[in-house]
Amino acid sequence: MGVDNPECSFVEKLGIEHMYKYVSPVNPAVYPHLTLVLMGIGLFFMAWFFVYEVTSTKFTRDLFKELIISLVAAVFLGFGILFLLLWVGIYV
Repeated sequence: MGVDNPECSFVEKLGIEHMYKYVSPVNPAVYPHLTLVLMGIGLFFMAWFFVYEVTSTKFTRDLFKELIISLVAAVFLGFGILFLLLWVGIYV
């Protein structure tokens, strides 16, 4: 199995010593900090959404405002949960 053989696999052609080790774009040391910050922001917007829903009447509700607040809360909570899972060792 030489380099010129077309049946040779990619690893044999390149050689593992020439490959680079994969490095995460986010340093695992900051997973706890990202988790707390993102979850905190998400919980703030979630609480704001709940308070808005409870205190508004059907005449004062604004669908656009509800969608924006819920979308922001969902995005921050989603990324917060992602980093929480990475922090505890569940690599998704």
